[in-house]
Amino acid sequence: MRRLDKKVALVTGGSRGIGRAIALEMADLGANVAINYRGGKEEADKTAAMIKERGVEAFVAQADVSVKEEARGLVDQVIEHFGRLDILVNNAGITRDKTLKKLTDDDWDAVIHTNLNSVYYTVSAVLPSMLQQEFGRIINISSFVGQAGNFGQSNYSASKGGIIAFTKSAAQELARNNITVNAIAPGFTLTEMLAQVPENIQEKILDRIPMRRFGKPEEIARTVAFLAADGDYITGQQINVNGGVYM
Repeated sequence: MRRLDKKVALVTGGSRGIGRAIALEMADLGANVAINYRGGKEEADKTAAMIKERGVEAFVAQADVSVKEEARGLVDQVIEHFGRLDILVNNAGITRDKTLKKLTDDDWDAVIHTNLNSVYYTVSAVLPSMLQQEFGRIINISSFVGQAGNFGQSNYSASKGGIIAFTKSAAQELARNNITVNAIAPGFTLTEMLAQVPENIQEKILDRIPMRRFGKPEEIARTVAFLAADGDYITGQQINVNGGVYM
């Protein structure tokens, strides 16, 4: 048996990038996987096909997790489809990078709603099910920017720092019910978002990373898999996967 056989995982923002890598890692370990996307159904369907190739079930659900009704409805859909939800990975996230003097209220609200509020919405929705089954693994994708800050990312850093604080409080409340809550803080990772950064800026970023390379989505995914499959006595932690950019 694979370590996550008969478990069900939901990955928000799971159609591509880090989310896709996480979804595939869950499938490799035997979990049935629900992937959520906001736009880009074609990419979501590609990920679902890759999941099915691993011999498990895939469920695709469109929802904007920044909207509380849609985020909670997403969780309800997954539980209705599979009958349970064991692993929740809050991965959905956006950026709206601007310096404070140029940042608008809309830039602030969009990032806070998508990155931070969505975590509360999905966790609050899945709690009744996890409490009843006396088991749950909640893994929130934060960022080193939520620990160290970053120029032009006050909204993003606030959202990711909030995830870390939320994780610690939720972990204290839920530990007695065999529900662990942890956060992963990636550094600069090779995704479509990073690929859009000009090459000269990428070189400057590499100068900040002691390991002199960007992270791979699969490296984040393996850390998520460890917490889901083997992290039974780990809760309330933030695990840094960042090449040393923040220590």
